[in-house]
Amino acid sequence: MKKFTFLVLGLVAGFMASAQMFVSTEPANRNVVIEEFTGRNCGYCPDGHLIANQICANNPDRVWAVNIHAGGYAPTSYPNFNTTDGNTIHGGFSISGYPTGVVNRSTSSGQSRSAWNGLTSQHLAQASELNVGGQVVIDPETREASITVEVYYTGNSTESTNYLTVYMLQDSIWGSQSGGSSNPSQWVGGQYCHMHILRDVIGESAWGDPITPTTAGTLITKEYTYAIPEMIGSPNGVEVDIENVHFLAFVCARTTNTPARNILSANMLEKSEGSNEPIYPVIKSVSQRAVAVCSQVKTFDFGLQNGGTENLTSIQYKVEVGNAVEEYEWNGVLEPRQKEDVSFDMEIPFGTHAGKLTIVKANGQDYPYEVNFTAVCDEWTETEPVDGATTTMKIYINQDQFGEQTTWDVVNSLGEVIAEGGPYAHLIASGSTQLHVETIEDVPTGADYLFNIYDSNDNGICCTYGEGWYKIKVNDVYILGQDQDNGGFGAHGSELIRINKGQDLIGENGLDGMKVYPNPANNTIFVEGENIKAVEIYNSLGQMVANVEGSVKTVVNVASFDNGVYFVKVVANDGAVKTQKVTIAR
Repeated sequence: MKKFTFLVLGLVAGFMASAQMFVSTEPANRNVVIEEFTGRNCGYCPDGHLIANQICANNPDRVWAVNIHAGGYAPTSYPNFNTTDGNTIHGGFSISGYPTGVVNRSTSSGQSRSAWNGLTSQHLAQASELNVGGQVVIDPETREASITVEVYYTGNSTESTNYLTVYMLQDSIWGSQSGGSSNPSQWVGGQYCHMHILRDVIGESAWGDPITPTTAGTLITKEYTYAIPEMIGSPNGVEVDIENVHFLAFVCARTTNTPARNILSANMLEKSEGSNEPIYPVIKSVSQRAVAVCSQVKTFDFGLQNGGTENLTSIQYKVEVGNAVEEYEWNGVLEPRQKEDVSFDMEIPFGTHAGKLTIVKANGQDYPYEVNFTAVCDEWTETEPVDGATTTMKIYINQDQFGEQTTWDVVNSLGEVIAEGGPYAHLIASGSTQLHVETIEDVPTGADYLFNIYDSNDNGICCTYGEGWYKIKVNDVYILGQDQDNGGFGAHGSELIRINKGQDLIGENGLDGMKVYPNPANNTIFVEGENIKAVEIYNSLGQMVANVEGSVKTVVNVASFDNGVYFVKVVANDGAVKTQKVTIAR
């Protein structure tokens, strides 16, 4: 536990609207913290890590695991994860073996790993008296963390004083671990990737700081300023990598200092980068939108945050993917610490490519800032023309022994899930498999679809635990997976599919080879073809909303258009006309 400064502010409901920023005011059930007492010399502990990880994966944003290294199996050799706070918390519970854990601190003794799932389910089903929210803004130059935690009471607590705790956790620390191979997703080359390790407790006590009042309609806001150490642990300490630290806040009903008991609810605090500089735009990551679009024009999203002290009103940025370079601009008003989601479209060559987004100017001033990302354009599979407005898709999944790790879905071009399945049963016999045939009726033709298959243990459905595979049929014709050699997809595999309709959807004869894409569109519509005189766009009321002179590749900016259905009318030099319906969805 390190030195800090803090400010506490309690507000009743009448003042809540102007002060509350992060926490939900809607009644909700409890979130859950699983505190696992573990150690690097504990051979059975990786199985506990695996079980806790699976519970968290099954309940995203509702359950968090914390690994507390303490006790006889936690050595002080490198990497030394022992901390004073961890030892204090470990000493507050009766522990007879390892791994052991407490779920929302609901028991005075540690529970075996076989009990964690049932206890978690019980607490997730209980109504909570409060919600927790907040953010952490870290200055990467000074390593100062500005922490804001909000607790809003949707009901009355049974105790007049509750106790707020903020944990700093760290992921991705490599080191030794007895029995590490039993958790293969974290075991690489004889080294173990240690996750969600307790590194420090922010506050006056390992058992939390008192907060009051605890009655319905009260908002408690607590602010900390915390200097993130370069290293924690003595001897053989471990570097604190600010890229891999996270802050978990939770509220306990009561404490007698040994220990705080009964966690009422919890939440991971949103982490971002900030500075005392007046202009400091931040983009932490760029992600490609996972929608079904059989086009080389892909949509990318990023969160733009104002990490500075003055309003951010514009950025100019360029994006490089392979040899392609495009320039873009964002304009708006972002107050300090605010965020806004931004997107852009870019044509991507087939394959997987390294991309780079560079901010060139911010508020009109030169501002170099780079973010690397990955751009992917997979080739897609097209069906033979299918007659009729709808057809049937069949998904064949030959699961491996661990069917409980396998799920799948099919997503349309709007990002909507039209079908999903799994998980499946665990098979007793080692290396056994079982075939499942999933039928999806009334799939619209003339559209694009993305099939996703997931394995929660990151090792696909082959080969150590059974030769699993998948196939896909459309209109009773195999279009994917005939060779049955596609089970080794790791954590996630996908297939992009276009179901062609048997009749021409575009319109009159002429303009052979013309393409209109993407569909759905985001900010830009492209029209490719020879002899194009003009491109006109009409809304659903028949009103023309755009008219652009044609070229071999005509670009129409639709960033200002509302979401909905539009009609793209392409006029050729010889007077031929074709019309295609395009959806704009963001």
